[in-house]
Amino acid sequence: MFKNLWDTDVEFIERMDLFLKDVEDEPELNERTRTLAICASLVGCQALDVFTCIVEDTLEVSLKAIELKELLYQACAYLGYGKVYPFIQQTNGILKQKQINLPLPSQSTTSKQTRLKKGSQAQVDIFGEHMKDFYKSGSKDSVHINRWLAENCFGDYYTRNGLTLREREMITYCFLAAQGGCEPQLNSHIKANIRIGNDEAQLISILSQCLPYIGYPRSLNALRCIKEAV
Repeated sequence: MFKNLWDTDVEFIERMDLFLKDVEDEPELNERTRTLAICASLVGCQALDVFTCIVEDTLEVSLKAIELKELLYQACAYLGYGKVYPFIQQTNGILKQKQINLPLPSQSTTSKQTRLKKGSQAQVDIFGEHMKDFYKSGSKDSVHINRWLAENCFGDYYTRNGLTLREREMITYCFLAAQGGCEPQLNSHIKANIRIGNDEAQLISILSQCLPYIGYPRSLNALRCIKEAV
């Protein structure tokens, strides 16, 4: 990943390489989960060049093309289309280089008619019964946003195949931690992660693997949110 810097920044690369090996030696995560988490954090902090290097090295080895595409599609709900579009374009270029046919097989499980109902059910499955009919709540001038949250964020993305619900909630945690500045949502999704099986130890292990890419301040903020949530 750092091969172009060995001739120009050898002291930095020696220490960075040492640190990355220390991080990789931390236990708990399998390689697929680790790669998912790192890729999600790189999209979250907008590190397109490093994302490209990692995808080129890991695609179809520890991460399948469909899994990567599902990660990117879901990222749009949390980071915005404007931030994710360059990552989709770059990924398409890598897939073509690797002679993987596009578009990939469909992973959608909803229609225009069912996305709201299924999205609302996904919210309940993740957060609990208090989210039932949440899309109907809010003032007259903002209730449409809660409806969009159910039918778009959850109905269009969380209901798709390619990643499990538990994996989807895990990458959301990575998006939010890496993006920074959205700690209330991070708190909420940490609680949701714990509720569906990604416990405190798992979340700290995931954060540890992402730390070299998102830095200490955002990692420490996320760690504080974990401690508050539990």
